[in-house]
Amino acid sequence: MADVGCDHGFLDVYLVQTGKIGGALAMDVRKGPLAAAAAHVKEAGLSDRIETRLSDGLSKFQVGEAEKLVCAGMGGPLMQRILTDSPVKTESFREMILQPQSELCEFRAFLREKGYRIVEERILVEDGKYYFPMKVVTGGLPEKEPSDEDRTEIYDRYGKGLILRKDPLLLEYLEDQKRIMEDILTRLRAQDASEGRVRRLREVENERELLCKAMELMK
Repeated sequence: MADVGCDHGFLDVYLVQTGKIGGALAMDVRKGPLAAAAAHVKEAGLSDRIETRLSDGLSKFQVGEAEKLVCAGMGGPLMQRILTDSPVKTESFREMILQPQSELCEFRAFLREKGYRIVEERILVEDGKYYFPMKVVTGGLPEKEPSDEDRTEIYDRYGKGLILRKDPLLLEYLEDQKRIMEDILTRLRAQDASEGRVRRLREVENERELLCKAMELMK
């Protein structure tokens, strides 16, 4: 497994120790976290199975060194850049586990437009923050998009697999986001009229409408 943005290498050590993978290439662009990862790997006695490598994204990775890619805990735009810097490297992986921290809607749309398929997606919550890890493959036929443009945007925003599976944690997330949107709308409606306020009010109303449509799809 190639782990881009490995930080302290805890994931790599855990996966090797539990026998889920045979070995890992732990890469990070930052020298400090990479040194901590190397120390952690050495302490676990896994230096022969986990290699640490200073690398900006996949720049120091060579095709064929790993079957799977893990890229987690970074912003969506940065992850897009990593995946597009070298399409040959990206498409050499049998599967990718991706977990963007921001711009989820844009990131899912990016994957769809590139022909990468999300074959499984989960939602997790810790300390009140939601995380959306996804398993992505680059080969095979592209998934047929729904003819309804709203449906496509809803799937990009909240995850098609999660919606179709009627994931209870996603419903909790949607209800939480709906409450936030309604609080924002209440504050905006109480403010004096201005061009910026009207524009923001329209944006929040549209987002709330999409939330409600997503919740309807889960009934």
